[in-house]
Amino acid sequence: MTTQVFKAAEEKMNKSIEVYKEDLGSIRAGRANPSLLDRVEVDYYGVMTPLRQISNVSAPEPRLIQIQPWDANVIPAIEKAILSSDLGLNPSNDGKVVRLVIPQLTEERRKDLTKLVSKNAEDAKVNIRNIRRDLMDEIKKLEKDKAITEDEQFQAEDKAQKLTDDMIKDIDKIAEEKQKEIMEI
Repeated sequence: MTTQVFKAAEEKMNKSIEVYKEDLGSIRAGRANPSLLDRVEVDYYGVMTPLRQISNVSAPEPRLIQIQPWDANVIPAIEKAILSSDLGLNPSNDGKVVRLVIPQLTEERRKDLTKLVSKNAEDAKVNIRNIRRDLMDEIKKLEKDKAITEDEQFQAEDKAQKLTDDMIKDIDKIAEEKQKEIMEI
């Protein structure tokens, strides 16, 4: 009975960590990374479409992202979408390819980005703790309904805390790696 409850909670926690990793992918670390553009949507003939679905996005050089749309007529819409995003990048094109030069980050901007990483990490941890709270409630409900004994309840609560601690350690490790990447020059 408790294994199903734990499995569901662990899946939710892993999903929270995956969402956190995706959020970090969109934080610019001073080097070109195609995942920066994952959230950019382009007005493609009246339909908001993810950039990756209408073009090939690559990083041929450490400070350059290249976007090669399959339909050259959509280049102005791609440029408009990038300019209206919060990435702070200026696109240029040669009629076939859109290029984004990734500027060097200033020290102040690096510090701001590390604060953002920390804030996002804290949000992810809160999410994990909320899942733990729901799990604990479920365990108490199982004991109240006599589906498990009081001893099993305490063991399950200890197991839930250990799972939570492990997930939070993972988030801290991911955040630390991202902060190191951002502070690299």
